[in-house]
Amino acid sequence: MYLLKIDWAPSETLFKIGSFGIHIYSLMFIVAFAMGYVITKKIFNKEGIKIEYLESLFIYMVISILLGARLGDVIFYSWDYYQDHLLEILLPIRAKERGTMLFGLIDGYSFIGFRGLASHGAVIGVIIGLFLYQRKFKFKPLVWILDRVTIPVAIGAMFVRIGNFFNSEIVGKYSGSNFGVVFKNNGETLPRHPAQLYEALFYLLLFFVLRRVYQTENRNKPGYLLGVFFTGMFSIRFLVEFIKESQGGFEVFLPGLSTGQWLSIPLFLFGLFLIFRASKKPIS
Repeated sequence: MYLLKIDWAPSETLFKIGSFGIHIYSLMFIVAFAMGYVITKKIFNKEGIKIEYLESLFIYMVISILLGARLGDVIFYSWDYYQDHLLEILLPIRAKERGTMLFGLIDGYSFIGFRGLASHGAVIGVIIGLFLYQRKFKFKPLVWILDRVTIPVAIGAMFVRIGNFFNSEIVGKYSGSNFGVVFKNNGETLPRHPAQLYEALFYLLLFFVLRRVYQTENRNKPGYLLGVFFTGMFSIRFLVEFIKESQGGFEVFLPGLSTGQWLSIPLFLFGLFLIFRASKKPIS
């Protein structure tokens, strides 16, 4: 029974020089974006899309995901803190005691990497970013682009949750048994559900589902892949939230469910609507 309990106390950085270090969480984002680029390149090659469009798409995706995820965390979960720390909203820094210098330039801050990112905000950011992208590059309709990017986004979400696991953040509730992970870096002694890994595994399965759907004629039904992504992603998020510790947010005003669950419900329903609508339309 004790073999099912893991003491988890990893280093959050690969290496550190002064106050600057390469954080594993940030590395997971790099891996996610790199894999996303490779996967999308294969899709573009398969469908005869010029690679020059991919370069711009990659830039739009990186900016919109990071900006949307960051603002999502600030608005949905952490405004009580950030309203008094506006400088930290878009910079990878955190206020510390006076006398600490960031790169010897900014007094009172230290480099922590980009933390505090919300997946719901990332989704909103991507939709807005790709809307702007499609207005400039009109090689395909917006829904065509959204359908295709769901595949790399799903696998990218898996790597982000693995990064959360290394950071010992977004932890699960106490398991109440000898099963689970003891997050030593958080000063704990009792095992919790590794909710980050549960979520990562389900996102990996979603990636394979989306890839399989893409290999069928359903990829030519506008909005179908996007609908499968929304229903899959946010049903996973809704269910895993039951064993997560509260992340705060507006659930204090809407009791019964977590903030993540309240945010997931409309996106899940929107996904069902997209699948239904796409199924009624002829293949384009």
